[in-house]
Amino acid sequence: MSLPAVVIAAGVGSRLRPLTERYAKPLLPVDGKPVLALLLRELAAASCPHVTLVTGYLAEQVERFVGDGSAFGLDLSTVRQAGPNGSADAVATARAAPPYLVLGADTVFAPGEIGRFQRTFESLGAAGAVAVRRCVSREPGRNGVSVRDGRVVKLQAPESPFAGAPLWAVGQSVAAVVESLPGKPPYELSTAFQQAIDAGEPVAAIEIGPTRDLTAPIDLLLENFPYLSSL
Repeated sequence: MSLPAVVIAAGVGSRLRPLTERYAKPLLPVDGKPVLALLLRELAAASCPHVTLVTGYLAEQVERFVGDGSAFGLDLSTVRQAGPNGSADAVATARAAPPYLVLGADTVFAPGEIGRFQRTFESLGAAGAVAVRRCVSREPGRNGVSVRDGRVVKLQAPESPFAGAPLWAVGQSVAAVVESLPGKPPYELSTAFQQAIDAGEPVAAIEIGPTRDLTAPIDLLLENFPYLSSL
C-alpha cells in the first residue's frame, strides 16, 4: 500500500539569501529544474495516492507552480501554515491521516529511494521511521542521528556517523505526539519523534543513499554545474 505524503514547502530559506528574497526555496533549480518538481515526480513514481503541500513564505509562488498536481501525475492539495511555527506545526496543519510520509521540499532523492523507504517502513511495523545517511564529516551542529540495532535512539546527535535526511514516516502513535506538542512554537518534527522514542515507541532508522540539497548559495552552482556544462 502506498502512503500519502505531506511535503513541507513553507520555510524562508534564510541561508540562501539573497536568492530567496525573490524566489521560494523549493523553486530554485537542480539540474535546471525546480527542486520541488523533481521531488513531486519521485512521489508520483512511488505511486503516492495524495500529496498535501504545506506552504508559507511566498505561498502564492509555490501554489501557482504546483497547481492541482496533475502536471506531475499527482493528486495534490495545498494548505498554508499560519506562521513560521516549525516543521511539526506544518505537519499538524496538513491534517493527514496516518500513516503518511513527510518530506522537505528542498531535497532531491535518488530515483526509487522514496518508494524503497516506504516499503521498508511498512515491512518493519514500526511506529515511525527516519531516513538516515552515512556521513564522513562530523562537523559541529550536523543533524546527527544515533542508531542502535536499526532503531533511532537519539536525534540531534552530532557525534553519530549517521545524519538525518528530510524524509520521515509517521504512524498513528507518532502522529498523536505531532498533533499535541505542548509549550510555545516552534514545534519541530525532531522533538515529536524524540518524545515518541523516549516513551518507548519503536522508530526505525532506514538508511538511504546520498541526497542533493540546497542549503547555501554555493550549492546552487555545485548542483547545477554538470547540467550547465552539458549545454
